[in-house]
Amino acid sequence: MASNDADAEQEERLKSSLWYSIGQFIDEESLDQNLNATPQFIAALTELVYTQISNTSRDLETFAKHAGRRVIQTEDVMLLSRRNEGLETVLKQKLDEIKASESRTVAQKKPRGRPSGATVTKGKGKKSS
Repeated sequence: MASNDADAEQEERLKSSLWYSIGQFIDEESLDQNLNATPQFIAALTELVYTQISNTSRDLETFAKHAGRRVIQTEDVMLLSRRNEGLETVLKQKLDEIKASESRTVAQKKPRGRPSGATVTKGKGKKSS
């Protein structure tokens, strides 16, 4: 029972934070576009976004579990995005950018220690035996 109360309290805090963030965004856009948004609109949009987030997270967890993993990975997100071509394209581009950046970072790292085949010298240019 205590777990359910804690879960319900956490869900309410999440919804409250989401409502605040969406409200801030709507207020900024309303001012920029000289429009007016009612509190009912913000509440409805918050519920819509929260439901979408819940469904998305549930799907991602299911994909990972089906693959025998406990951690959501990139391929799970890409599998979820297959229903939305525009989103899939944007995510693929971003993933390619990240992979390219990571490969550049790895290529720039210099190996530590002595190069293979190097000899150890003692003092001023004297080789050890």
